[in-house]
Amino acid sequence: MDADVLALVRRSVPRLSAAEARVAETILGDPTLVVDLTINDLARLCSTSLSTVARFAQSLGFSGYRELRVAVARTVTLAQAQQARFGLDTTAIDRDDEPAAIAAKLAAQEIDAIEKTARGLDATALDRAALAIVGARHIEILGQASSSLTAQDLQQKLSRIGCSAAHSSDPHLSLTAASIRTADDVVVAISHGGETQEVVRGVEVARDAGALTVAITSVSDSSLAIAADVVLLTYAQESPFRMAAMSSRIAQLALVDILFVRVVQHRGEPVVIPLQLTHEAAAPRRRASGR
Repeated sequence: MDADVLALVRRSVPRLSAAEARVAETILGDPTLVVDLTINDLARLCSTSLSTVARFAQSLGFSGYRELRVAVARTVTLAQAQQARFGLDTTAIDRDDEPAAIAAKLAAQEIDAIEKTARGLDATALDRAALAIVGARHIEILGQASSSLTAQDLQQKLSRIGCSAAHSSDPHLSLTAASIRTADDVVVAISHGGETQEVVRGVEVARDAGALTVAITSVSDSSLAIAADVVLLTYAQESPFRMAAMSSRIAQLALVDILFVRVVQHRGEPVVIPLQLTHEAAAPRRRASGR
């Protein structure tokens, strides 16, 4: 089940009927209301039927409204605790916020993204991806725009332990590289929304060529997730007032760190030598004395 039920509700809206969408929008508008509302109360508030509310809950993967309400209550409690930790009434960033408020709100959002990503981790999928990377001849990493930064981070980490790993921020070059992968290779594709066309296409051609494909995304039913063999989910809600990916990038980097550590564990002792060699190569050398 989704680590953040409100994110799950938010993602479900485009595929809902008009009546079910009213239920979703009511929950998103004020999640605290739902904690205290019975199914009859919610149906009446949304001008819909009991069966519509029950069907909406089941469409999200819950057994019924009662289980959905418990999940919403848990999410609301966690959000309130996060805000209390930083002395905030809300984590939404406003244009008039002072620097201290911006710092506190971003910290709360990013900590929340890391915690939810860790709690929602699919251990089976993680191990499948890690073992595939350990046994791969080559790992091609796909990612565009801000996800390209996460892809570079994973590429650098894997290269340091002796893996053959590559990433190109050029969409045409990355697609070309993906198309020539084989069953001996792994392709890791990173996209927050899971709908970046170049990344989805890269996974499709790599999968058709026989490579194992791994998706890192926040949307479980996105085009990327559907196309990939293995899906690792991140959980992050971006503030409406932002200039770039923030919480989503932090969640991706946290998941990449978890994946990398698992790869190192499965590789075992041999990673110690390449890690030491790469550290020494990058360390500044002392100048020889003039004597």
